[in-house]
Amino acid sequence: MKFENTLAFAQELDSKDELAGFRNQFHLLKHEGHNLIYLCGNSLGLQPISVEAAIAQELKDWAELGVEGHFAGKNPWMYYHHFLTEKAAKVVGAKPKEVVVMNNLTANLHLMMVSFYRPTKQRYKILMEGSAFPSDQYAMETQARFHGYDPQDAIIELTPRAGEYTLRTEDIVAKINEHQHELAIVMMGGVNYYTGQAFDMKTIASAAHQVGATVGFDCAHAAGNLKLQLHDWDIDFAVWCSYKYLNSGPGGTSGVFVHEKHGNNPDLIRFAGWWGHDEKERFLMKKGFIPMEGAAGWQLSNAQIFPMAIHNASLMLFEEAGMDRLRSKSVMLTGYLEFILNQFSNHLTIITPSDPQQRGCQLSVVVKQDGKKLFDYLVAHHILPDWREPDVIRMSPVPMYNSFEDVYKIGQALSTYFTT
Repeated sequence: MKFENTLAFAQELDSKDELAGFRNQFHLLKHEGHNLIYLCGNSLGLQPISVEAAIAQELKDWAELGVEGHFAGKNPWMYYHHFLTEKAAKVVGAKPKEVVVMNNLTANLHLMMVSFYRPTKQRYKILMEGSAFPSDQYAMETQARFHGYDPQDAIIELTPRAGEYTLRTEDIVAKINEHQHELAIVMMGGVNYYTGQAFDMKTIASAAHQVGATVGFDCAHAAGNLKLQLHDWDIDFAVWCSYKYLNSGPGGTSGVFVHEKHGNNPDLIRFAGWWGHDEKERFLMKKGFIPMEGAAGWQLSNAQIFPMAIHNASLMLFEEAGMDRLRSKSVMLTGYLEFILNQFSNHLTIITPSDPQQRGCQLSVVVKQDGKKLFDYLVAHHILPDWREPDVIRMSPVPMYNSFEDVYKIGQALSTYFTT
């Protein structure tokens, strides 16, 4: 499509948008009495209006039933994770038994590393992107130390070529092959939080498996953003949070994917807890851990009912919208933002790949001069992106609640800023 930098064009796109009504199912923000254009869904998604009723139901059951809410509540707490499983599986392209919602993201990453990072004297190295989110860096560093290795030796960091901002898939594969005899695991983000680059997870997984390594992804910036196919791509495991694109509240619960080839192996080493024990025998309180089938066998403790109630309310919206439609709108909406930002190429450089297959809805922009000043100007004019030192503004037009008119107004604000 040939984009136009006019209000009429943006409004025409919105009038044809079959997902436009979902915007009304969120609490949209105000700033100094004006509607706020919210571009931080890659950091914390907006609150679905349905969340309040979802939490109220669980509070009501707790108040009226006490402990009996585990079995007699409207949504019995004993089985609560089941209410989310199928919907979460659709979001990440998995079979329901390959997915479980539990804990928080980094806790789940460590649990997955217990099972899938099994270093030997020869194979002990971890491959990851050099600019990974700090939590992932800390997790890999401490995992290496836990197993008695020096992180400086055990961790191989991928860095872009000189003068480039993002990684090339062929360079990732080449690095895997270079270390094929010592590589234990490839653990990367599905989308890099800083650049917004979406990695070719299928190709990376294939390359890792060909050299005998396992592969996992932190999909915090990918779940609810990209059209994932974790099962078909033969990923060993993945983890993600629910508070970014999945709109499930600050510090919200996390999702885990374990491929069925591993989930059906009860002998796979793991840290266990009673909620991962065979559901039919859980309350017999016997010794001897018998894991539930699939990803559910990695559960530890009772379900987090209130965070899960929020997450379930959001997943219902994803169930209704469908990832195919959301992704289709995202490609168009992000493409329109790219078109608008390119009008100001003398002042801004987009470091996120231009290829829609290599990005979600986030565009990271290097501001060539006084970046923080521009960020503060946008906020003052009712536009909230995200600032990252030293010179990057991240903008994420989320298809669930952002509009094409939002993107047009961003261009108008930038035009005023750079011409005055």
